[in-house]
Amino acid sequence: FESEPLAEDLTLAGGVDVTLTVSLSTTDADFAVRLIDHYPSEGEKADYQMLVRGDIMRGRYRNSLSKPEPFKVGEVERVAFELPDIAHTFMAGHRIKVQVQSSMFPLFDMNPQQYVNIYNATRKDFVPCDIQLHHSKEYPSNIQFRIMQ
Repeated sequence: FESEPLAEDLTLAGGVDVTLTVSLSTTDADFAVRLIDHYPSEGEKADYQMLVRGDIMRGRYRNSLSKPEPFKVGEVERVAFELPDIAHTFMAGHRIKVQVQSSMFPLFDMNPQQYVNIYNATRKDFVPCDIQLHHSKEYPSNIQFRIMQ
């Protein structure tokens, strides 16, 4: 997701709240969200994309960090978490870009995409997963951040 070029500077400060509404073809997945400052397409840093903030949530911990649980295949479920605090100004002409991914490998270990003990997983435990990110009135997904005035 990417905004139009900003008409004026925009400063964000504080936490970034992520709410994803998803359905999976397997019983586990990771959800990585990156907030990016996309520079204009001309100038010294033409089209440069600077990572401003990013983090990952292992889906099995979406409801409790101490009580993991599998996803129900095909059912719509909510994954909500907060990215660490941000203090960044997006300059006029820049775009705000949000990437939602299912991996941050090699920065974060690979997920077998099913609800197994990851630390004992073998090659056969790693399977493909189809993830549907819902974005509708009934099943909203959104990223919220605080704008400094």
